[in-house]
Amino acid sequence: MATPQKFEYEKLVIGLLYADEDLLETVKKELTVLYGEIDSESEKYSFSEFSEYYDGEIGGTVFRQFVSFREPVDPSRLAEIKLKTNDIEDTHCGETGRMINIDPGLIGHGKYVMATTKNASWRIALEKGIYAELTLSYARKQWIDFYWTYCDVKSPRIKAYLGKVRKIYLGQRKGHCHAN
Repeated sequence: MATPQKFEYEKLVIGLLYADEDLLETVKKELTVLYGEIDSESEKYSFSEFSEYYDGEIGGTVFRQFVSFREPVDPSRLAEIKLKTNDIEDTHCGETGRMINIDPGLIGHGKYVMATTKNASWRIALEKGIYAELTLSYARKQWIDFYWTYCDVKSPRIKAYLGKVRKIYLGQRKGHCHAN
């Protein structure tokens, strides 16, 4: 019988959907209080070019930026992190609903997993209404997407950014398997 081991810590990556640049900066500061220093930021791009799904709720053309955090985290915390980011979203609501959408995820050696509150056949229940989705797999020196992977995450631009974050993470792994 195999003995369960501690999980290897993974790289926290958060996607931020927003229309208000000032709100984006405020929320990034709030996230650093919770998860520490941001060590990487993607370029900002128009999410609305991929999908207009959030335009009405967020209030206009929606942009997205991904950020990663210096300290790797225990992946068993993903549901807790999603619940906390939902709380942050709730503090920034307007007349139409959320003014920002916060999507936490984790990069491990061979995968990018995102947290969500929406159930689907390809999502695994974690706890308290939070699910995990294997969004990308890493094999043969490239990210491999699935039919359910969000359109913008499938793009070469975001795969390149997540590849950069993966390299940072792999460098961190060489020093230790579990962060403090």
